[in-house]
Amino acid sequence: MFRKDYPYLYETHMHTSESSACARSTGKEMARAAKDAGYTGIIITNHNWYGNTCIDASLPWEQWIRRFCTGYEEAERQGEEIGIDVFFGYESCYQGTEFLIYGVDKKWLLSHPQIKDATIKEQYHMIHEAGGMVIHAHPFRKAGYIPEIRLFPGDVDGVEGINATHSSHLSTGHIDPEFDRQAIAYAKEHKLLMTAGSDVHTVRLLGGGMAFKRKLHSIEDFCRAVLTGEDYLLTNGDAWFNKMGEPV
Repeated sequence: MFRKDYPYLYETHMHTSESSACARSTGKEMARAAKDAGYTGIIITNHNWYGNTCIDASLPWEQWIRRFCTGYEEAERQGEEIGIDVFFGYESCYQGTEFLIYGVDKKWLLSHPQIKDATIKEQYHMIHEAGGMVIHAHPFRKAGYIPEIRLFPGDVDGVEGINATHSSHLSTGHIDPEFDRQAIAYAKEHKLLMTAGSDVHTVRLLGGGMAFKRKLHSIEDFCRAVLTGEDYLLTNGDAWFNKMGEPV
C-alpha cells in the first residue's frame, strides 16, 4: 500500500558502454530498458578518468570530457523521444574507493579541469561549491578492484545504503547483502544521508533505486530533495526501505 504514495522511481547508479569499460549497453539502450521497466527517470553515472573508463586517457581534457558525456547525451536524446527523464552524474574513483557525484554537468567539468586530480576532500568542497552532492558508492563492497575499504564520513553528504547488485535476486555479481547492512549501519552511526541504486551495466535491470512522492525536474532537484530531507523510499528491486534504511 505504501508504494502508491511514492509513484516516481529513479535509478541513481547506471553505466553505459560509451564511457564505462565494464558496461555492455549503450545510453540509448539503457534509457529504453528503464522506460520499459517503469522508471520515471535515470541518472547516468559513468566511471570517470581514474575509474574503469574506456576513453583514451591521453586525450586532452576537453576532448576527454566531450567523449565522456556521449553516453549520457545518447540516453538523454532517447529519453526525450520516449518520455523518461535522464540526468547527468558520474562515478569518481580513488584507487578503488568510489563516489557518486551529482549536480555538476559537462559545462562545469570542462571549466574545472582541476577536479581531475583533486583529493577526496578537495572533491567534496568543489562539488559543494557547485551546488552538487557527493555520495560514497557501495562503501563496504569487497572485490578484486577494491584493495581496501576506506571510509570518509567527513567528506561526503551520504552513503549508497542500498546497492541492488548486492542483494537483488536478479543480480549476477558482487552478491552479498552484508555489504548493504554495513553501509546502512555506517550511515546511521555518522548521521549521513542514504541513497539507493542498482549499479547496472546492461539492459538486464535490477529494479533498484529511489522512489519519490513527486516528479523530479532536474539533477539539481534530485540533490535538493536528498539534501533537504525530503521523504523518499529506497529499494533493491525486491524489498523497500525508508530513507533510514529500515524495511517498510
